[in-house]
Amino acid sequence: METAACDLVLPCRDEGPALTALLAEVPPGFSVIVVDNGSTDDTAAVARAHGARVVFEPRAGYGAAVHAGLVAATAVHVAVMDGDGSFDPRELVPMLRLVRDGDVDLALGRRRPVAPGVWPWHARLGNAVVVAWLRRTAGFPAHDLAPMRVCRRADLLALDVCDRRFGYPLELLRKAHRAGWTLAEHDVSYRPRAAGTRSKVSGSVRGTVRTARDFWKVRAA
Repeated sequence: METAACDLVLPCRDEGPALTALLAEVPPGFSVIVVDNGSTDDTAAVARAHGARVVFEPRAGYGAAVHAGLVAATAVHVAVMDGDGSFDPRELVPMLRLVRDGDVDLALGRRRPVAPGVWPWHARLGNAVVVAWLRRTAGFPAHDLAPMRVCRRADLLALDVCDRRFGYPLELLRKAHRAGWTLAEHDVSYRPRAAGTRSKVSGSVRGTVRTARDFWKVRAA
């Protein structure tokens, strides 16, 4: 059996309505791992029906789901992307190439909304504040907290990211920068979420505030 060039981890909670179209877009060379993080819909069944491997992570939280997928992965390279249909997995191909060819240690997707309203003001503001703080205090070179990223699996495991909630991306980027990783941003399309799904972060001001609280805990650590 041919080994995939990259395992694609999709942390999911109630993303069944998005997965049929999303999984059809996954390019060759990527093996999909859907991490079901407490779904009450048909996320797992839809994922299996379209060829994805399903991992269950009962502990709620974005970081918990991503880590479960990372542990389940077996390919040399691993990609992480939201499973709500807001990103095009075909745009992972040039990001993987950068890492595979040794140009960078971590390729990051920089969101570019395809239409007004795709990225709600409160979520955009929260992202901008956190990234501005990183750039000011740590010389961090990126402009987005990058919910779409690619790196070597062994390197990410060695980085030992501990947060299991929404502070996971911030901790990952801080530790990667401190470890001297080379980073590169790649513009990626930020699309409307699939109908029938709802963001746990940007879907409400409350969700954004909760995420900001998780970021603050990581910042203060």
